[in-house]
Amino acid sequence: MYKSFERNALWTTLVVAAFLLGSISSATADGGSTQVRYGYENVGGVNIFFREAGDATKPKIVMLHGFPSSSHQYRNLIRELADNYHVIAPDYPGFGASDFPSQDTYTYTFDNFAETIDLFLQQRNFDRYSLVIHDYGAPVGMRIAQKHPERVQSLIVQNGNIYEEGLNKKAWAPIMKLWEKRTPELEKTIAKNVFGLGGLKWQYTHGTRQPERILPDNWLLDFQSLSRAGQHAVQLDLFYDYRNNVKRYPEWQAYIRKHQPPVLIVWAKNDAFFSVAGAEAFKRDAKSIEFHVFDTGHFALEENGPSIARKIDGFMKVHVAK
Repeated sequence: MYKSFERNALWTTLVVAAFLLGSISSATADGGSTQVRYGYENVGGVNIFFREAGDATKPKIVMLHGFPSSSHQYRNLIRELADNYHVIAPDYPGFGASDFPSQDTYTYTFDNFAETIDLFLQQRNFDRYSLVIHDYGAPVGMRIAQKHPERVQSLIVQNGNIYEEGLNKKAWAPIMKLWEKRTPELEKTIAKNVFGLGGLKWQYTHGTRQPERILPDNWLLDFQSLSRAGQHAVQLDLFYDYRNNVKRYPEWQAYIRKHQPPVLIVWAKNDAFFSVAGAEAFKRDAKSIEFHVFDTGHFALEENGPSIARKIDGFMKVHVAK
């Protein structure tokens, strides 16, 4: 076991060096506040990798990534917003370049992710911020928002679902079966279809207008991460735990109705997992809402990044950056 995770640590070091090399050089060339900084924050014995940019005196934005990605999905958005905002994007434990502790030493649930990221933000002195939530970022971010409503200035939602009607039952069917009865056969089928290179590529290219223009680094990095020893077990645990997110949807809807954070919707309409119905549902609970739908797939930033950055900037200037 120890040697296995020793190899994981070595793998993380090599991958971080590889995929940051180009990013660091381009960020350094920008200079000024748009220069992206990379680092680790030790949170309860787990090193959390993060990307950060911008002036610490400006309004803060926290970007929470989805599955199977990492803060890498925000690599361009961070630079596009860094002139006007202080931006940070962490990787969850076991994702991206963060530590991948064994299941014996870290419990892989959304409750625990939220606790870890909440502590991370406190240690990084992020006490008032807007949350960008995508996919897994929604259950992580909404737990934090529910716990600390006074800290969350606004919600920026890119296919971050908190409504049952937003779940595409066809795409979620295998995982919903897992919720009913967890069997080795079903887990093996899910792992084969979801964690393979073809399945990961599909998640990035499905529903896009020009799939040939989507950066292959996305699924190649995810595939390398998911190929580490122990990863399939961790990710299947998270799929199984997702049922508890659905149970908490009413709580998060009630949070919006009670605290009324301004909400910006920047939703990909061709997402195979979270339908536009999930975006429309926010209108029931949020009084201050700006709504935009893009003709693209699950990872909308890959095709519509600059447009989404402009929407975020305009929204922030009205609702947060007074």
